[in-house]
Amino acid sequence: MATADRPLDQSVALVTGASSGIGAATAVSLAALGAKVALVARRSDRLQELAAQLTAGGATAVVITADVTKQAEADRAVAETVAQLGRLDTLINNAGVMLLGPVIDAPVEEWERMVQINLLGLLYCTHAALPHLLHAAEDSPRRVADLVNISSVAGRETRSGSGVYEATKHGVGAFSDALRKEITTRHVRVSLVEPGATATELASHNRPEVLDALQQRFGRMERLTAEDIADVIAFIVTRPRHVAVNEVLIRPTDQE
Repeated sequence: MATADRPLDQSVALVTGASSGIGAATAVSLAALGAKVALVARRSDRLQELAAQLTAGGATAVVITADVTKQAEADRAVAETVAQLGRLDTLINNAGVMLLGPVIDAPVEEWERMVQINLLGLLYCTHAALPHLLHAAEDSPRRVADLVNISSVAGRETRSGSGVYEATKHGVGAFSDALRKEITTRHVRVSLVEPGATATELASHNRPEVLDALQQRFGRMERLTAEDIADVIAFIVTRPRHVAVNEVLIRPTDQE
């Protein structure tokens, strides 16, 4: 039974991009609050390490290796979560990639990868999870379910050199708000989290010249941690049934 210390007892959460950064930190946070957690990502070894950490602490965690940019694998990830853990109450759409640089002469494959992960992966997981979330909102002890989409400050503003990344994150915001209006009266809450500069692996996949520019811009800044974002997500999904946190923009204090 859920308690003040473990408000997510008897619930199940699926976290995409759980092999590192915000996804891994969120899985740890939700497990500490009592949720059974499905860890979804492509890097099986990282997921196994995290699952071992969680189970050693008494939590229930399952590893589902999947590439959510493929609809069949996103569908499978949700189906395996329900099959192994019995239900689905919370979906954290965290998987994403940030590949920056000017639009002129950009490698188009970088654009395609961002659209596939940041948009299509999120859409596929949402589509597969919605029937289960709607069911959870009707029959779970808390009588509410949560869908949390991780966006970015880049979903709120534009900056030279980030055009396609920003396009994907603006898309996440538009989709989230439209879906919220569609299902909120059925007590499936849709929340958008927009982190600013955060110390994760996200930037490491950029080309060397982009990494140099990012270092010049953020190198001296005390950036957010993955745990900071996980704290926000935990706050969102533990609100009472009548409280929906629609959107959270969170930046480092010294980020303009």
